[in-house]
Amino acid sequence: MLRIEDTDRERSTDASVKAILDGMRWLGLDWDEGPIFQMDRLIRYREVADQLIRDGHAYLCFCSKEELDQMREQQRAQGLKPRYDRRWRPERASALGLIAPSGIAPVVRFRNPDSGSVTFDDLVKGPITVSNAELDDFVLLRGDGVPTYNFGVVVDDLDMAISHVIRGDDHVNNTPRQINVMRAMGADTPQFAHVPMILGADGERLSKRHGAVSVMQYAEDGFLPSAMLNYLARLGWSHGDVELFSPDQFVEWFDLDRVSSSPAQFNPEKLRWLNHQHLRQCDDRLLAKDVHKRLLQDSIDLQSGPPLEHVIALFKERAETLHALSMECKLFYGEHPPAPDLLAQHVVPEIKPVLSSLADALERISEWNAAVIGEEVRARLASSKIKMPKLAIPVRVCVVGRTQTPDLAAVLNLLGKQVVVARLRRYSA
Repeated sequence: MLRIEDTDRERSTDASVKAILDGMRWLGLDWDEGPIFQMDRLIRYREVADQLIRDGHAYLCFCSKEELDQMREQQRAQGLKPRYDRRWRPERASALGLIAPSGIAPVVRFRNPDSGSVTFDDLVKGPITVSNAELDDFVLLRGDGVPTYNFGVVVDDLDMAISHVIRGDDHVNNTPRQINVMRAMGADTPQFAHVPMILGADGERLSKRHGAVSVMQYAEDGFLPSAMLNYLARLGWSHGDVELFSPDQFVEWFDLDRVSSSPAQFNPEKLRWLNHQHLRQCDDRLLAKDVHKRLLQDSIDLQSGPPLEHVIALFKERAETLHALSMECKLFYGEHPPAPDLLAQHVVPEIKPVLSSLADALERISEWNAAVIGEEVRARLASSKIKMPKLAIPVRVCVVGRTQTPDLAAVLNLLGKQVVVARLRRYSA
C-alpha cells in the first residue's frame, strides 16, 4: 500500500509527489493499493480528534504563536526545557479563568499521561523506555484541520492495519508519542523497527553537501534499478557475505534480525562497482533499449553502424554505467576523425606502410569475421617484425579516433570492411 504523507504543504508539491512515484516505478517498487494521500483524509482525522476530545484524551488550545514564543523564551531564561505549559487543559484553563478568544482557530492537543512510561521492543534497537514526564501535550490537529505527522500516521497505520513500522532512527523520539495516542484510541500497536541513518564519508548524515541527488538522477546517470536496490539493501543489512543479489533474492532473504544497529556510510564507488556487476549480467536486448534512447537523444544515426546489441555485447564488460556504455557505443556510428596530436604521435611514417598493407589484406577478405581479421593482423605483425601495440594503437586511432578499445579484431568486425579499409587508407596515405 502506497501512502503519500503530504500534510506539509510547503514541502509536498506536485513535483515532489511525482518524484516519489517516478522513483518507485523506476526501482520496480510496485504497490497494490493507492497512492493514498493524507490530504484526502482530513475528515477522518477530524473524526478521531473529536472522539479523543469526548473521551478526555485531547482538548482545544487557543494559544497564539506569539504566546507560545513568549512561553518558550521565559522557560529558556529560567533554564527549563522549552515546552507547552498545558494552560488550556480544561481543568487548568478553568482555574486560570481562561476564556476562548474569538478570531483564533484552536489546535487540538493530545493530553499526554502525566505519569508512567512508554516501553516498546524495537526490532532493531531492542527495548526502549521513555518516561511520560519527558513528553508534552503535542498538537494533533492544526487550526486549519490538517494533522501533524505524529497524529496522521497513527490514524493511517491503525485504519490500514499496518503490522510493522520500519523507518529511520531519527523517528525514535516520535514513537512514544504515537504509542500513547494509539493506547488512547484503545488500539493495539504495530511493531516498530528503527533502522540506522545513512551517513556520508565524513560520518555526518547524508545530505546535499555530500552530493546526494534525487532517485531519478541515478537513472539519468545510467544506474540500473536492480543495482540501486542491491546497494541500498546492503546498506545496514546483510545476508552472510553475499554482495551481489537480485531484487527477488532480497525479498526471499530479508529478515529484520540481520539489520545492523550501526549506521552505514554511502560509498559512490561501491555503488558503481555493483552497477557494473549487474550490467555485465543484464540481457543485451534490455540494455539496448536504454542505450538506444540515450543515443537518439544525442541525434546519433543508428542506421549508420552495426546492430546495437552486438556493440553492447562487446563493451558491457568495460562500462560501469549505461551512460558510459552509450558513450562507448557512439564509436560505431558516424565519423570519429582522430585528433591531430593523436595522429602525429601514433600514425608515424614508419607505420604507415604496415597500415596500408593491412588495408589491402583486409579488403581481400571474403568472409568478414573477427577470427579472419585477427589472422591478418597477426600476419602483418610477423612480416613487419613488430609487436601488437605498435600496430594496434595506430589502427585504433585511424578507425575510431582513440587509443584504447576492447579486442581489436572484434571492433574491426563490427565496424565493417568498407569503413575499416576506407579509414586505414585515409590516414596511411
